Amino acid sequence: MSTFYRPPEIEALRTSIARSTDRRIKAGQFGRVFPQGPDAGLLRTKKAAEWMRLQYGKPEPKLLFGSFWAEGELCILFADTGLGKSILAVQIADSLTKEYSIGPFTNQLDAAVCVLYVDFELSSKQFELRYYDRQYGSHLFSDLFYRAEFNPEADDPVLYDDYEEYISSAIENAVRQTGARILIIDNITYIRRGTERAGEALPLMKMFRALKAKHGLSILVLAHTPKRSPYKPITVNDLQGSKLLINFADSAFAIGSSHTRPGLRYLKQVKQRSRAELYGADNVCLIGSEKKLNFLGW
Repeated sequence: MSTFYRPPEIEALRTSIARSTDRRIKAGQFGRVFPQGPDAGLLRTKKAAEWMRLQYGKPEPKLLFGSFWAEGELCILFADTGLGKSILAVQIADSLTKEYSIGPFTNQLDAAVCVLYVDFELSSKQFELRYYDRQYGSHLFSDLFYRAEFNPEADDPVLYDDYEEYISSAIENAVRQTGARILIIDNITYIRRGTERAGEALPLMKMFRALKAKHGLSILVLAHTPKRSPYKPITVNDLQGSKLLINFADSAFAIGSSHTRPGLRYLKQVKQRSRAELYGADNVCLIGSEKKLNFLGW
């Protein structure tokens, strides 16, 4: 009696097709007619003059946090552990959902917007304690401020090839459910296993740019710095995976520790594409933290 033998190459191909079929079924793509024409493929190609004509008269992106971050941008905020990235990110989210500016850093939006803050750093109790005071109670966040946190009991669906793809899909689903226009990720370490090598950083930034384009988002991504001397000025090279992460970002700024004013921090722009640099190496902005009533901020 002969035994049926299937070459491993054929078996691998069958497995790949089965996974693709499962994903297409889940996405409801069977029977779907895809568009044809010059705008149907990965690249949309038009004459430069036509691109100019299409954009003529459209309003300029409005500032969300002064010159550091503008509407429609993928922005990176990075700093060493414990310097207050999360505090600043929550403060920015609070300002965008309540129509106010943080000091001189203008919020130019005409109305409050919905913000989704994906918090991979703090537990819900840690978050609550940060914005609670025994005398004044809990800080009153806007109903437009949504916070999401990691669910350790969630199963990894078999329809996803890897855990990173699962997280990406979860973030996109949360954006749809909340109707968010602003997405803040705290922080990228928990989305990918690492960001120092090109092969790990490139898919990460492609995912964020795809989300931004697909849903019309403004995205702020928080990131750590690797080990560095605290006595050296912080630069673009201090961001983990900086060569690719920064290249794909529209703007980036950092928080560093001041050595001329102990206890204070400074904000420094390290990249901007559409605006002049206001807070570069020669004009960093000093900030200090304080808790007003029940809200911790800079």
